Amino acid sequence: MFDVQRIARRIVAGLLLAAALGTAAPARAPQLAVLAHIETGQWQLREAGSTAPARSLCVSDPAVLLQVGHVGVQCSRFVIDDAPDSATVHYTCPGSGHGRTTLSLETPRLLHLQTQGIAGGAPFDLDYEARRTGACTPRGPGH
Repeated sequence: MFDVQRIARRIVAGLLLAAALGTAAPARAPQLAVLAHIETGQWQLREAGSTAPARSLCVSDPAVLLQVGHVGVQCSRFVIDDAPDSATVHYTCPGSGHGRTTLSLETPRLLHLQTQGIAGGAPFDLDYEARRTGACTPRGPGH
């Protein structure tokens, strides 16, 4: 007959190995070439053709500019185009929506950002001029 304890140990060992492999750190997404040229700091995003006030954003990681329609949301990204002066990325945010963004670098402190997608169940289609205005400004005590 079968040695039940030996079989059980092998099953448990296999499950532990599978669990260990499943919790390994995910591969880091490749860095887009254009992001290496964008300066960090306080940025103003002004919507093209709009008289609305500019949106201010502290950028410590230029990759946040890829999903301004879903700031602070965990999203997966698919790179469509990666060049030294531009990039196009499609991203999906489970439960929050998705988008497609194209960044075009004019200078390390000025870029053109086109983004469209779905956020909160509603469509968005925005065209921004993004300009670095200086260092990030504190938002109040403790920041």
